[in-house]
Amino acid sequence: MTQGNAAEPLLTRWRISVRGVVQGVGFRPFVYRQATALGLSGWVENSPEGVEIEAEGDPLVLERLISELKHQGPVSARVDDIRTAPVDRNGVFRAFTIRESQTRGEPSVKLPADWAPCPQCLQELHDPDNRRYRYPFINCTDCGPRYSLIEALPYDRASTAMRHFQMCGRCLAEYQDPGSRRFHAEATACPDCGPRLAFCRSDGSILAQDGAALAEAVEVLAAGKILALKGLGGFQLLVDARNAQSVQALRERKHRPDKPLAVMFGSMAALQRVCRVSSEERQLLAGPERPIVLSHTRNHGLADNLAPRREELGVMLPSTPLHELLLGDLGFPVVATSGNRNGEPIAYDNEDARARLGDIADGFLIHDRPIVRPLDDSVARVTAGHPQLLRRARGYSPNLALPFPVSPGWGATGGHLKTTLALSTDSGVVLSPHLGDMDSALGRDGFDRTVDSLQTLFATRPQYWAHDRHPDYFTTGRAVALGSKQCAVQHHVAHIAAVMAEHGLHEPVLGVAWDGSGFGDDSTLWGGEFLSLDARGYQRLAHMRPFRLPGGEAAMREPRRSALGLLYGVMGEGAMEQETLPPVSDFTRAERWLLVQALNAGINAPETSSVGRLFDAVAALAGLCQKASYEGQAAAELEAMVDREGKPEPYRFDLSSPDTDGPWRVDWGPAIEAVLADMARGAPVSDISTAFHAGLVNVIVRVAEQAKLSRIVLGGGCFQNASLLESTITALRGAGFQVFWPCQVPANDGGLALGQLAWATRLNQKGEATCAWPYRDA
Repeated sequence: MTQGNAAEPLLTRWRISVRGVVQGVGFRPFVYRQATALGLSGWVENSPEGVEIEAEGDPLVLERLISELKHQGPVSARVDDIRTAPVDRNGVFRAFTIRESQTRGEPSVKLPADWAPCPQCLQELHDPDNRRYRYPFINCTDCGPRYSLIEALPYDRASTAMRHFQMCGRCLAEYQDPGSRRFHAEATACPDCGPRLAFCRSDGSILAQDGAALAEAVEVLAAGKILALKGLGGFQLLVDARNAQSVQALRERKHRPDKPLAVMFGSMAALQRVCRVSSEERQLLAGPERPIVLSHTRNHGLADNLAPRREELGVMLPSTPLHELLLGDLGFPVVATSGNRNGEPIAYDNEDARARLGDIADGFLIHDRPIVRPLDDSVARVTAGHPQLLRRARGYSPNLALPFPVSPGWGATGGHLKTTLALSTDSGVVLSPHLGDMDSALGRDGFDRTVDSLQTLFATRPQYWAHDRHPDYFTTGRAVALGSKQCAVQHHVAHIAAVMAEHGLHEPVLGVAWDGSGFGDDSTLWGGEFLSLDARGYQRLAHMRPFRLPGGEAAMREPRRSALGLLYGVMGEGAMEQETLPPVSDFTRAERWLLVQALNAGINAPETSSVGRLFDAVAALAGLCQKASYEGQAAAELEAMVDREGKPEPYRFDLSSPDTDGPWRVDWGPAIEAVLADMARGAPVSDISTAFHAGLVNVIVRVAEQAKLSRIVLGGGCFQNASLLESTITALRGAGFQVFWPCQVPANDGGLALGQLAWATRLNQKGEATCAWPYRDA
């Protein structure tokens, strides 16, 4: 057939709906380029649900476009679903165009997270011939602020904090050019039209702006002083990480005597001169999320008070262009810790920061770009070869990709510490960033603001709210006030349900939930739980032998009290005479007399099965920590003493069969007797710690074998302990079990909101919130 007689190609028009993280990541220009290259005509636009496309062309070419959308999208995008449907060819498409965003309907799009500067932006940042040379707010569709700036959906500049900055002609040309990396990059700016730096005192008086402000900040840090820096999601406090005296000044002013401080390095090369990091850790450190990564290091050569009595150092790389410039000019690493007072949420407003941090910082490096949604730094580590988030915030929030859908219309308020908020929407689950503890009025106000702002942003007002069973939690009261119906979810069930949701588990599992404490179904403090979970509910198969905590909540701050309660469980009143033991001698005789009266009467001495308190007790017995200045300190210091090459005999934990239909009991008595015997013979603390960890691992395997369930789920704050977690995974796998642990969501109480949401919606598939935590005590 000659060309003149060739048949016209059969043209078809498709409507293509794309869902996922597809706004604010350069997805529309990507679609434009692919469609144009394929010779298609039509249009692409943002919608409240994601991205909508109408494309016309040969059906085979349209199929190719679909394939490219799935597999070749922008680096920051994530396509969850693509739906296509043929539509009538009404009107003529003469080209492929990008249309203005739709604003109709309720938003259900997934928001992009805030990412560190991409390689192209970094190249421009350091190029003297580039008009954005050394501009600390450089960004493009592949990087920069997103969630922290957004006020409303769809994600357009007019709905972000950048609406306060009118683009200059050159920025506007890039913003409107589909071939530009900054096409509809909503935070696009340059030195002529964008945010500006300023250096000021705590009284607000500005001493310098722009490059001169950065130079002032360098001088402050080089002089060993403390700098408050406004970053992407809030303020940080910075100080020379080499200078122990400066680090100590920061600790004293912030009232943070012992808790480890993270260190920011200017480059991977600089970091590797101090710490040996694995390939997996390097990948995590250099990823666009830029979390703080906990890395094992013994002799880092920096200030010796960065992480007292710990084997890990939190390290990170610059997360914004401003940090990149500052660290490059300094030439040395800095402590980069949250800009707050101990126990308060991060400061993110200029005036509020000066008021709250004015007597901590010696100078403020600020800017005039508003932060709409505060974000702390995320914290992660590599465990068993996989990244594990310990604090989920900048770089990860608010989207959470789960392997199965969750019924929309629910909210969950989390716990009291490390609180997060979860919502189920038409587009999936939204998990708020780390909100901190609910002890302070500022923390509670921040929680309320987050509830309101996320509901407004996603146009959802859940009728049903899940919460912790503890009746006195602030978050429990908020759930009651927020919803017409509530669902109380037991604390440790929520820990396990969060991991099940992350891994898409529906089959029966044995959940090992170990933490500091949670309100149990018998109104005691649980924390050493073995639970079977299935479609019918949950069953308490086994738990640690309970012991009393003299002083109640005071025991959570004083490991010596947990040790005293444990000794009382072994020796009775005779424990008070064991003055050679560090936790006993740390009390006066008068104090011990009062405590034994409380223990005898059971007054202000609640029973607990907590493994977290068991760790505290052993750490106190070993002489490591009698009073803690931060949560988990004693357990972390005990973990730091583990000899990974050592092979002492594991301590024995007895597993007793129930006389009735009740749960099995794991008796720590033999283990504690072994601890005391080892101390009496002068055994190294490293042997005691190693044998204690090994004994806990052994008893997990024994209970798993008794439970006869092939899938084991590990959850709760104790599994932030890398030594315990990795050893348990190895032992369970060696015994033939499938093992699941938290990776995307923290093992600690930061994962409770997801677990509450997943468990409540699972039990209420028909939307009837009669949630009474189906519980079958064995």
